[in-house]
Amino acid sequence: MVTVFIYILTVVFVICSLLLTLVVLMQRPRSEGLGAAFGGGMTDSLFGAQTTDVLTKVTIWLAGIFFACTLGLALLHAKADSATDLSSRLKARAAATQPAKPETPAAAEAPASTSTPAQPAAPAPAAPATK
Repeated sequence: MVTVFIYILTVVFVICSLLLTLVVLMQRPRSEGLGAAFGGGMTDSLFGAQTTDVLTKVTIWLAGIFFACTLGLALLHAKADSATDLSSRLKARAAATQPAKPETPAAAEAPASTSTPAQPAAPAPAAPATK
């Protein structure tokens, strides 16, 4: 369930980042820098005479959403990591506390060893003769 929220918040984060970049570039700086390259009069005709106020408010809102998404993603990733750590620790603890299986009677009755020494499977090959 946490991963679904992570994916949704990541999409919102990317869209907000792109919109924030676009809005910042559309703003007309005092020195008419990069804003003039995108058409300084375009924003006046699009948003009316109060272009600076509208773009400033949109920038503030998008920056707030950007920071909220950043904080939310950090918290969700921390929760997802701690959940996987907790589940792996619980599985390890459950495996460690399981009782050992008792020996079967057939294994207990088998002779431990024989008194005859083990025979090699095959003799080692002889070295080739040299001249």
